[in-house]
Amino acid sequence: MNLQDAVYNWLTIKVVYEARPDDQAALDTYEFFTTILTEDHKLEQIAVEVVDPMYIVRYVKDGNAEQKQFPIELIEALLVQIESEPKYN
Repeated sequence: MNLQDAVYNWLTIKVVYEARPDDQAALDTYEFFTTILTEDHKLEQIAVEVVDPMYIVRYVKDGNAEQKQFPIELIEALLVQIESEPKYN
């Protein structure tokens, strides 16, 4: 999985997990993607900031500060889908 996809997936499930802290599947998936970022891609000091209309993920890779940006609507789409599905509530 490339870095862009890994950060996107991690951020998407992080948003879901933070909104649903009792959701064990969300926690397990969040931990899985955190491992991908930290072990496979060697990211450190991962931080998220919301600056409308974007989520900004900042991190250190190979000693260099880097960042990726994603539209809020795109990142929160999975949470909206889960929350609108009665079987998940």
